[in-house]
Amino acid sequence: MSTLIEMPIRQFLSLLASEAPAPGGGSVAALAGAQAAALMAMVCRLTIGKKKYLEVEADAKNAVAELDRLAAELLALVDADTAAYNAFGAAMALPKETDEQKAARRAAMQAAAKEATQVPARTLEAALATARIIAGLYPRTNRNCLSDAGTGMQMAAAAVSGAAFNVLINLPGTGDEEFSRRQAARVAEVQRETAALAARTLDEIGRLLTAAG
Repeated sequence: MSTLIEMPIRQFLSLLASEAPAPGGGSVAALAGAQAAALMAMVCRLTIGKKKYLEVEADAKNAVAELDRLAAELLALVDADTAAYNAFGAAMALPKETDEQKAARRAAMQAAAKEATQVPARTLEAALATARIIAGLYPRTNRNCLSDAGTGMQMAAAAVSGAAFNVLINLPGTGDEEFSRRQAARVAEVQRETAALAARTLDEIGRLLTAAG
């Protein structure tokens, strides 16, 4: 079977809409983040080389390199999230007839649940990094791409929200209270920062586009 990211869009959406439990929200969140990074990379590339934007060219070039890296990381997380879910399902299917089997199954499920939180946690961080770049650069990049920067921010915010949900839903299964506490606290921090970045950026882009119209 091909990886999710190698599938044609129609095939991916058909699988997503099927009764199969994965891919699910975690993979969709990672894909949203990858699209956010790719969109802003496009904005930067359409800024580089323009005389009007020479002052931001060096920053745009640096951002392109980082956004390309983030897009690749997030794209890989599309498949990693589904793999983590499948690993949890495999742990659940382990035999549980004897006490030893039950203990082994419980340990395997807790380890798989921890991995199932760590994958979307990586999506969370990469999407936040993308949102920071968009928020920092959009006022200075090509004004003809304001709508693209705004859409990128919306996708980055969606990626953070989706990833956060997928971290939180798996925390109870880890059996590790301290790990769960740290992860939940970090999720809340990232959500707050992303919400502030998105609100400020989208409000300003909206005002700029309205004024231009």
